[in-house]
Amino acid sequence: MAEMFEHIPHVWTAARLREALADLPDETPIHIGVADGPGDFEGYGEYVLVEAEPVEMDVSASGAAEVRFTLFADARAGAYYLDTD
Repeated sequence: MAEMFEHIPHVWTAARLREALADLPDETPIHIGVADGPGDFEGYGEYVLVEAEPVEMDVSASGAAEVRFTLFADARAGAYYLDTD
């Protein structure tokens, strides 16, 4: 049986992202490394940023809709085999 653990990532804020991007040239592409599992970046998947927008999530327990600013990623440019499954 697999051992259970609690994963609590440190989620970045808009301010922290702005700070990280502050000195980059405007034409710098943004790549995103997606963990293979909770906290596992050993063999991460590489994606590119293609969109960013506020997304309204399901209504919370308090009855208010939650809006999260979401970055959308897609596969890197390249040639891929068509997955017909």
